[in-house]
Amino acid sequence: MLVKFAKYSALLALALLAGCHRGMPAVAFHADGQPAKLSDWHIVEARDGKLELNTGVVPYGLNTHLFTDYVHKLRTIWMPKGTTAKYTKDGPFDFPVGTVVSKTFYYPRAGDGKFTDVARTLRYDGDSAGLGLNLATVHLIETRLLVRRKDGWAPLTYVWNDAQTEATLARTGAVEPLTLVDAQGGREDFNYVVPDEGQCVTCHEANMISRKIQLIGPQARHMNRDYDYGKGPQNQLTYLASIGYLSDLPKMADIPHDANWRDPSASLDARARAYLDINCAMCHNPNGVANVTGLSLGYNTPETHHMGICKSPEAAGPGTGGRLFDIVPGKPDDSILMHRMASTRPGVMMPEIGRSTVDREGTALIRSWILSLKGDCTIVH
Repeated sequence: MLVKFAKYSALLALALLAGCHRGMPAVAFHADGQPAKLSDWHIVEARDGKLELNTGVVPYGLNTHLFTDYVHKLRTIWMPKGTTAKYTKDGPFDFPVGTVVSKTFYYPRAGDGKFTDVARTLRYDGDSAGLGLNLATVHLIETRLLVRRKDGWAPLTYVWNDAQTEATLARTGAVEPLTLVDAQGGREDFNYVVPDEGQCVTCHEANMISRKIQLIGPQARHMNRDYDYGKGPQNQLTYLASIGYLSDLPKMADIPHDANWRDPSASLDARARAYLDINCAMCHNPNGVANVTGLSLGYNTPETHHMGICKSPEAAGPGTGGRLFDIVPGKPDDSILMHRMASTRPGVMMPEIGRSTVDREGTALIRSWILSLKGDCTIVH
């Protein structure tokens, strides 16, 4: 009886999420090939003035988000009926063949301005309980899919048309001129760059040994947080377990947790480390594409030489700006890390792809963190 009740509860939970997409065809998993349109998958679709999620397409969020030109991201997971992902403490969860992970990039529109005027804001509550996005208030840019096929994860990127009715495959990427408008009316023109296939691999090939594409966000420490699935906030991981999307979940006390970098109740160190973890560690880890630098910025890296404190650069080239160390305690302006984060020059800025603007709030956080570090990098001759 308890087993039947658990199955019924899981189906009911999915049904609640499915309440807004009557008439949408079932999700279509494509085991190979590159479908030309996003609607060929039926994961998310523009219908009746909304971007809707299909039945079984479950939204989720991260404790700390990777910065991409102030764009907002609607993240979802879908798995074939009867399958489940296996929990792992470190690294991405083990998802079954047939899984589709989506990420739709969008901006809130800036008041009554042009369609290309988008809001520079860290907060936007347009998506509620997975019920989709109101297309009258957002500017859709792209939807990226990571599809778990027999031979591994395959990335596909779809760019939305101006009418916001369909997104088409963009293997070579795209560039969209936009203007960020802040709360005071300040304007910043920039080019939003949709990555090509090779650039997708650059970030998601987190292990140079296996050279396999990996997920970045769906990991225990990033997803161990609350999300409102229609009945008030509840922990995402326990919710995914309750609907059969996650197995082998341990006790909550044993699950790692990255801080929300904007949470004032968390320590400055925890917030800064979480920011560097999600924005930098996919490359800056012992097995990543930036391992030649000797700079490791993962959440579990000790605050020693490997974290970059008083470490001389090994492969930065002109990106140093004449600075001698990656991080100089108490001196952000003398730190290469700060110099590269605050730049938009090719060959200098870090991350080197994925942004055309400077994350003002993120750089301010890392500046404060470096100011708080004790010690010095005195060179004794």
